[in-house]
Amino acid sequence: MNATEIVKAYYEAFNQKNYQGMLDLLSEDFRHDANQGSSNTGLAYFKGFLEHMEHCYDEQLKDMVYMSEPSGEHVAVEFVVHGTYKNTDGDLPEAKGQTYVLPAGAFLAVANGKITRVTTYYNLENWLEQISA
Repeated sequence: MNATEIVKAYYEAFNQKNYQGMLDLLSEDFRHDANQGSSNTGLAYFKGFLEHMEHCYDEQLKDMVYMSEPSGEHVAVEFVVHGTYKNTDGDLPEAKGQTYVLPAGAFLAVANGKITRVTTYYNLENWLEQISA
């Protein structure tokens, strides 16, 4: 598989809630740069992150657009998150089953057939407005 195919498989696994399928596509030293958060590395960290996200949110990604550059090592993805806020996440507003539709994007690096980095961006203020309405 080329980089774009690997990234497509990663997001297909996400939409199927196949978290082990996602983890299988990541390198051992994988780095995750969360929106407005810190960078963290390793599969154990990311497995815990996925479990936390599954507890707090139910999300599907739609309108996927994949873009790659000539070397095939970097893929950008534009998408729309359709979600439900299920359980309160830390010090964020209280979850009451609010739904949201949020444009987002991600930048991924791929080497030796594995994803080595995912950096995700979305407008947190827009999300907060939607769940507070």
